[in-house]
Amino acid sequence: MVDKTVDRGHGHRRIGEYVAPSREGLVGQTAEQRRAIRQELSAPLVADLEVWMREQRAKLSRGNDLAKAMDYMLKRWPAFTRFLDDGRVCLSNNAAERALRGIALGRKSWLFAGSDRGGQRAAAMYSLIVTAKMNDVDPQAWLADVLARIAGHPANRIDELLPWNWRPLPRVANSQAA
Repeated sequence: MVDKTVDRGHGHRRIGEYVAPSREGLVGQTAEQRRAIRQELSAPLVADLEVWMREQRAKLSRGNDLAKAMDYMLKRWPAFTRFLDDGRVCLSNNAAERALRGIALGRKSWLFAGSDRGGQRAAAMYSLIVTAKMNDVDPQAWLADVLARIAGHPANRIDELLPWNWRPLPRVANSQAA
């Protein structure tokens, strides 16, 4: 049961309405262009939503189900609003769900990972491969390159090897071939 003291002025809006302005015209835009559009169109709406939620939350008792839902979201506010500051962040998880569909389809095969550690390693590798694909990087080329150079790569620059930052080393012609 919803507490009658909650002002429903914003309650009738769906979260999608706060992020919808930043979806329009984003296809084909760079991450920086998406960030700028989101900052201009969605950031003010999202800031307004946070103020409203905090005001309404103060009117609810701790055990109220709506209060629990608001607490959950407010505690995770930085994660919810990350899309405003990073144009690479997708506003839906559709791409991730599509990428994981292969895991669900082949789940019987995954039973034979050999051990829990083997299953964890397989999951980590699959995550890296799917991440490379989602960033338009050939997973085989990326993985071969990263494995070949990771031992000599500075640990404080390991982020350069992540699929969204990775650039293959230029190929040097072997002029000393015998």
